[in-house]
Order: sequence, then structure tokens, then C-alpha cells
Amino acid sequence: MPFAARFLAAPLILIVGALPAMAFDTQARAAYVLDQSTGTVLLSKNAEEPLPPASMSKLMTLYVAFEAIRDGRLTLDERLPVSSHAMSYGGSTMFLDTQDKVRVEDLLRGIIVLSGNDACAVIAEALSPDGTEAGFARYMTRRAQQLGMEHSTFMNSNGWPQAGHRMSVQDLAILANHIITDFPEFYPLFAETEYEFDGRAPSNVNNRNPLLTMGIGADGLKTGHTQEAGYGLVGSARQGDRRVIFVVSGLNSERQRSEESAAIVNWSFRQFAEKTVAHANTPVAEAEVWMGREQSVGLVPAEDLVVLLPVLSDDNVEAEVVYRGPVEAPIQQGQELAELVIKPQDLPEIRRTLVAEHAVPKGGFGIKVRTAAEQLFKRFINGPSDAS
Repeated sequence: MPFAARFLAAPLILIVGALPAMAFDTQARAAYVLDQSTGTVLLSKNAEEPLPPASMSKLMTLYVAFEAIRDGRLTLDERLPVSSHAMSYGGSTMFLDTQDKVRVEDLLRGIIVLSGNDACAVIAEALSPDGTEAGFARYMTRRAQQLGMEHSTFMNSNGWPQAGHRMSVQDLAILANHIITDFPEFYPLFAETEYEFDGRAPSNVNNRNPLLTMGIGADGLKTGHTQEAGYGLVGSARQGDRRVIFVVSGLNSERQRSEESAAIVNWSFRQFAEKTVAHANTPVAEAEVWMGREQSVGLVPAEDLVVLLPVLSDDNVEAEVVYRGPVEAPIQQGQELAELVIKPQDLPEIRRTLVAEHAVPKGGFGIKVRTAAEQLFKRFINGPSDAS
């Protein structure tokens, strides 16, 4: 009968007293930092707590709009009417009125760059299952759950203060990752530093994201602020081949938000580096085979395994191979057989699949006889109590 087996992969067995990266002591009420390239969570503080997200929740409205454009339910040149409800919003707006019919592309830029509450409501009413912003909010909540955002509930399209409108910083990072990955054609809009719509709002033409002009690789995504939520930012920056996504919430001022965000970007890129811990098609361990022509098979990664480690760490890292074994033959080359559990110092463990190095056919009559003899010998040595 198969049993659970655990052992250390030979090339990775050294457990070193590595110096960890200095932890980032954020002043934010909640924060989350993700290295997108490796999927490593670098910082997590109150990450799953549902909090008022303010305008950062506009990212969900944008994601749904991008999906509608991709699916052909909305076009960039389409002009949408402005309802009295959309026009009624205060705060950051495009100063739309009910005489307007606004191009979808202008509305998207109005949301991204100008943080237009009215623009969000126009999009929401156009895509809502029942034509109302509330109906669109319910749709966003269901769609967010499908995307893995388990701590988000929407009551409106723009983050206007309303009881029950909540998102966690982890959910905001998940959403940012989806926008960057799923809609690369739209993502450059988030790096635009200004947008002047129709000349009617000269005081509201600049993107509020303070990182875009700092020269640190920042290219998105969205700020947020209300009295209840404090100051927050969903940010992303790319340097070389690495991209970092981060979210901070509950800061006390624009200045603190700017300084904290820039410090997180600096820390994320300077305190961690990518290192290859195992190479593609190179065995890191062997799995025992049951009833095969060979008694074991090499376990290999299908591609180079690159992990993010503190820059002061040793090249060795603790790791463990976990599989259900012995593995019954026949086995196909490339068949998924095991997991390599990598345990970087002071970082979450990383799990990667290992596959069979080569095929192992089922054994013939001689193999069956040998296996039966081995089992009888084990029973004789271990006694009846271990026969199962």
C-alpha cells in the first residue's frame, strides 16, 4: 500500500544560519508585498483584514470593464450616457453632466488618472445586470470571489464611503496581479501622469500616484483616500526582470504614503535577489517504484527553479521532497510525482512540482516474484503487527 514519504533533496540539504533580510517595519495599518516574478510574499501585515479601500476599489471596476472590452460587450469608442445618479457624485470627478455621452476610453482614463467617481458610476450602470450601480457592485463581489479575493465586498463602484464596502490588502494585490497579467494592453494607462478631459477640470488633470515620477520603475496602479480609510496605495514597480506589487492602507498623510511606498520599493529590490536552486531535468531526489522494471526513478524539476532569497543568505537552502510512495509502475516520463518544498530563511515556504526523469515500464513475472519475496521478508522481520 502506498505510504507518505519525506526526505531531503541531496543538492539542497544544507541548513545554513543565513542572515535574513531586515524586516520592513511599516507604519501602515495593513500592508502586503508580493514579488510577482517568483510569487514570494515579502511582507504581510493584517493582510486578510477587510478594510475600507477608498478609491483603490476602482481597480475592480476597471477589471470588469477590461473584461467587457475583451469579450466584445463594450468598445473603446462607444459613448455612454451619464445618469443623474452618476452626476451626483462628489469628491474626485470628471465633472460629467447628464448632457454628456462619453467615450469608454475617456472614462477609463478618467478613472485611472483622475480617479473619477462619476466615471466609475457611468461604467457601472452600463455593465450592471440590472442597470444600477448597486447591481454592478453585487456583480463585482461575485466576480472577485471567482478571482480568489475572499475578503472583498462591494457596495458601489468607486469606493465612496458606504457601510460594508470592504477589501483586504491581499485581495487588492491579487487584483493588481490580475490586471497586469490578464490585460497587458491596458496596463500602460496606469503609468500616465496626466489626462486632460475636455478642458473642463484644469484642477484635476494629474495622476495622484506619487511614485510615477520618482524614477524607481513604478508604473501603476491606484491611490485611495477617505477619512475612514486613511491614505492607501496599490503600487507596482519593475526593475530588470523583477516586478513587485504592493499595497499599503491606513497611512496618515499623502507624504507618509509617498515615503512609505518608495521605501517599500527600495527594500523589495535591494534586500532580495533571485537565485537558481535546482536546474531543469537534473535529479534532486529519487522516488521508490512499485512493481516496475526499475526500483526507483529520478525526480526532476521541469524547469529551472528560481527562488527569491535575502541578499545576505548563503547559496544553500533547506528543502524537502514530499511524495506518495512507492509509486506504482508504469510511470511516464514527465509524470508529476512529488513536490519540492523549499524553505527560505524568514520567508514563506515555496512548493514546486517534481516529475519523473524517465519512463519506468511495469515489471514482468520476475519482478512480481521478487516484490512478493521482499514483502514476505519484511513481514517476517517486522512481525504480524506491521503486516498492513
